[in-house]
Amino acid sequence: MAKKNFLKIAKTCLQLKCPNCGEGKVFEVQADKFLAFPEMHKKCPKCSYRFDREPGYFLGAMFVSYALAVAEGLISFFILKFGFPQLEYFSIACIITVVILFCAISNYKLARVIWINLFP
Repeated sequence: MAKKNFLKIAKTCLQLKCPNCGEGKVFEVQADKFLAFPEMHKKCPKCSYRFDREPGYFLGAMFVSYALAVAEGLISFFILKFGFPQLEYFSIACIITVVILFCAISNYKLARVIWINLFP
């Protein structure tokens, strides 16, 4: 039973859906803006579940985002170090920086959804 709940929560997080109903999207779709900062709905469009509890509620999501960035950096390092042993450390550091910056907006959204699911 616990495994089923974990799989449901993981699926909800990866799809950026509401933790309550699992159907409504947490973030607004902005098709007209390519590099726009993602805007979060105040409530779920399907079940009216309130995403923001109080001022500063998403402060903890920064730590989740940091953990995601560290994981991406470590994975990138090991792939580059052992997959391309001829690369110098400076080149590896530059590539890891680009990877982390490239994933920043998706980390922001995923960290918030994970935080909502950790503390419903």
